[in-house]
Amino acid sequence: MSYLEVNWLAVILATVVAWAFGAAWYMVLARQWVASIGKEMDDIDRSDVAPYLWSVLCIFVMAYFIALLTPAVTGATNVANGLIVGATMWLGFVLTSMVLNHRYEGAPWARTFIDGGYLLGVLLISGAVIGLFG
Repeated sequence: MSYLEVNWLAVILATVVAWAFGAAWYMVLARQWVASIGKEMDDIDRSDVAPYLWSVLCIFVMAYFIALLTPAVTGATNVANGLIVGATMWLGFVLTSMVLNHRYEGAPWARTFIDGGYLLGVLLISGAVIGLFG
């Protein structure tokens, strides 16, 4: 497995599409999410760009690993295999880590559902986009 032999255009496009999905997801669920973290809308500093930059970087890394792992795990890069790898990564690593941390934090289940649904969408979108370029 060569760590640089991925379709970089697919990774970048997956990052852009998944980030746009996240922007829409949290616009729709903003009030519920803010309440789930124990804050009010006025407490959120919307001028701070750092969280947005971090989200782009993290989504890029996730898309890269889907591009890297899909052919290694499934034997071929296509939409179905990209979706399988994205869903498997979400269930095996993302959701389990999130539930573990949120339960220790005493976070409401609403936060787990909102954040977990977002990351499932990110990984499925990334897997589908990368699969299209297979």
